[in-house]
Amino acid sequence: MTTTTPVRDPDQRTGAGDAQRQGGGEQPGRPRSAADAGAPGRRRRVLLHHRAGRRFLPLVVAAALLLPLALLFPGAGSWPSALAVDVSGPLGRAGDWIIDNRDSHPLFLYFFGHVSNAVVVSVRAVYVVLLGAGWAGVTALAGLTALRLAGVRLALTCVAAFAACGLLGMWVPTMQTLALMVVAVAASVVVGALLGLAAGLSARADRALRPVLDTMQVLPAFAYLLPMVLVFGIGVPAAVLATVVYAAPPMARLTALGLREADAGVLEAAASLGATGRQRLLTARLPLARRQLLLGVNQAIMMALSMAVIASVIGAGGLGDRVYQALASVDVGAALAAGIPIVLLAVVLDRTADAAGRRLGNPAVAPCEPSLLRRVFAGWYGRLLTLLAAVAVAVAGRMAGASLWPGSWTVPIAEPVNRAVAWMTDHLYSGVPVIGGTADWAARFTGWILDPLRSGLQAAPWWLLLLLVAALGLLAGTWRTALTAVLALAAIGVLGVWEPSLDTLSQVLAAVAVTLVLGFAIAVAAARSSRLQRMLRPVLDVCQTMPQFVYLIPVVALFGVGRAPAAAAAVVYALPAVVRITADGLREVSPAAMESARSLGATGSQQLRQVQFPLARPALLLAVNQAVVLVLAVVIIGGLVGGGALGYDVVLGLAQGDLATGLVAGAAIVCLGLMLDRVTQPAKEA
Repeated sequence: MTTTTPVRDPDQRTGAGDAQRQGGGEQPGRPRSAADAGAPGRRRRVLLHHRAGRRFLPLVVAAALLLPLALLFPGAGSWPSALAVDVSGPLGRAGDWIIDNRDSHPLFLYFFGHVSNAVVVSVRAVYVVLLGAGWAGVTALAGLTALRLAGVRLALTCVAAFAACGLLGMWVPTMQTLALMVVAVAASVVVGALLGLAAGLSARADRALRPVLDTMQVLPAFAYLLPMVLVFGIGVPAAVLATVVYAAPPMARLTALGLREADAGVLEAAASLGATGRQRLLTARLPLARRQLLLGVNQAIMMALSMAVIASVIGAGGLGDRVYQALASVDVGAALAAGIPIVLLAVVLDRTADAAGRRLGNPAVAPCEPSLLRRVFAGWYGRLLTLLAAVAVAVAGRMAGASLWPGSWTVPIAEPVNRAVAWMTDHLYSGVPVIGGTADWAARFTGWILDPLRSGLQAAPWWLLLLLVAALGLLAGTWRTALTAVLALAAIGVLGVWEPSLDTLSQVLAAVAVTLVLGFAIAVAAARSSRLQRMLRPVLDVCQTMPQFVYLIPVVALFGVGRAPAAAAAVVYALPAVVRITADGLREVSPAAMESARSLGATGSQQLRQVQFPLARPALLLAVNQAVVLVLAVVIIGGLVGGGALGYDVVLGLAQGDLATGLVAGAAIVCLGLMLDRVTQPAKEA
């Protein structure tokens, strides 16, 4: 194929260039005919059509394979039973074998048993230390650590957060959750760092780990619980290890990314000085990857807290257990009293880890405090002084007989909150004239959107859905992307959970549509208004640090139980990420392009549609991908509040210890998440 030099206007090329492209058949300076002038454009169009044809050739092949199958296995949209595999028998026998041999088989006695004992001892040791320090010592240690890392403002925030946990009467559950968090985060960081080290230093290990980490990333948190319960039983070991498995992948990914992106020049210089591979790793690669490592620690902390709350379903105890028990009895006041400390703990851990990361990533950066305070808390003696001061406060508190938070200092909020919920139920739930209450909105959303979407998906021929997914995969990426998505969707049918999976898919699609409409609208307004951006920042910070479980509390109070509340919780959970990513993408559009559009007289809407949206396309597609993944995670948890479908099957499998029901639903969730991820994620790379 002959290459041509790009020019601004294809109809204004020189005659010499035309002669060269046409094999010398035209003399320099000779005027060209209209047919000659349009020839390069026609060649480009033919080439584009040829490429498009090659790209969609797999779709034609898929149609040729699926249509005969559709004729052989006709049906009214449901997956043919002849193409399904019943795995309930083998899985049931496997579950029974695990339960029968959990107390006698050497694998459990000499491996899993020791792991379980180590987890129990570690969590109990941390919990005893926290209780021994007392509320005064723990609060003082948190405040002094934050003071040393980021200054007075964060220190006051930490002190106020722990004080609020005590005032709400949740000091002991908070310490239980914190003890579990300390052990789970430490294990997650170690496991994730080791996996990331292997992937960052070995291309073969990276290729082997990538599909595993992809699957773990799209697998909702609930799906981790059942295998852990079968192996370790109900209790703290299963909760901690499920948390480790859930929180380790971000640490592994970011560690591998930091090692791979290390400056090649620095590594070459280290090698030229005779450094061994181990020396280059310790003195060059790891220091250069410090920012990604600290970001991985921060992400591991947040994901571990989210999973530690969800793991209350399998006996983790702590704050999550209080929320779960309150939700089971629809006691919104008690759920909120336990949910607020979860949010405060998330904010404290997130801000402290972020401050530590910025401080370690750039030691020259010091908190904006008086120079005397900086000198007092600087260096190793600053760390020692922080520890000694916290120990002194803890000893003083123990001597005063105030190890636990005094019961007389608590402020019960459950009863006032329940009265407010009762008022909302009477006035907002169904008592709003003209526009209707929240119950009416939930019923209309279910009847007008969720039910038709579910009926349409379940009535559509199975082969047509496979072709549609293949087409979306080809539009998003390559034929490998399309093949992965199609195989993931087909695996759902083979597992025999086609209809529940389409029910879950309908909830995900409806919630994603609402999330994107609201998120894009808010992001556009935030990108245009600095004041609105500053107002939204603390709200988005709090919303992004809240665990998934907490979002169920307000929607149950406003909408009751059902599929609509589950979708509403998913929208609220995914909205902050969509707003942040979209607003950042719109703000990063080239100022020169915006100024050029304004100079040509473009209106605000024209600038948005014709300049900002096209240039911010990667950010917009990333926002779509994140919305899909986050919404799926909460829709599954919505099985606790009547969401039904796969979420209900997972909850049922957990409640009854039914490996067949729970594991098949979990595998279907993985396939559904993988399919949705593949048809959205590659698009941002196209």
